[in-house]
Amino acid sequence: MTDFTNWVIPLLAVGVFVYAAFKRVDVFETFCEGAAEGLKTCADILPALVLLLVCIGMFRAGGAVEALTELLRPLCRAVGFPPEVVPLVVLRPFSGSGAMAVYNEIAASVGTDTFAERVAAVLIGSSETTFYTVAVYFSAVKVKNTRYAVPAALTADLTAWIVCGLIVYAFFGN
Repeated sequence: MTDFTNWVIPLLAVGVFVYAAFKRVDVFETFCEGAAEGLKTCADILPALVLLLVCIGMFRAGGAVEALTELLRPLCRAVGFPPEVVPLVVLRPFSGSGAMAVYNEIAASVGTDTFAERVAAVLIGSSETTFYTVAVYFSAVKVKNTRYAVPAALTADLTAWIVCGLIVYAFFGN
């Protein structure tokens, strides 16, 4: 099986070139046009991306993550959600790399195969970096009014946060 997987990408590339030759498409010119369009898209979304990264840095450096964690800790204890995972819940909608760093801290502090680590692992796999995604995709297509996209996405994130704790509890117990 691994022999086949080693050939998938090269065969796909050859297939694209054969198809392009069959359709009489100038592959080099088409590639250059696509690359130029991609660079233009990067330039269009860069301001929104920089703003988001600066806000995330300020959010973490200013202690907002810790403040929200402490605010939500009693609620988490009341519903049986591991309080160690709250920083991940707070940071995940903003930053994927920040969320991975928090996950690594959780795994290092509480250990692997613990309830909190399992909830964190399921949470990181089942939720989205909502604000990052909205900033990148909506700015790429120049949408100014996101209407219901952010509330709907945050509702989905909230659902993922609640359900991941219940699923881990159902499969592994506390």
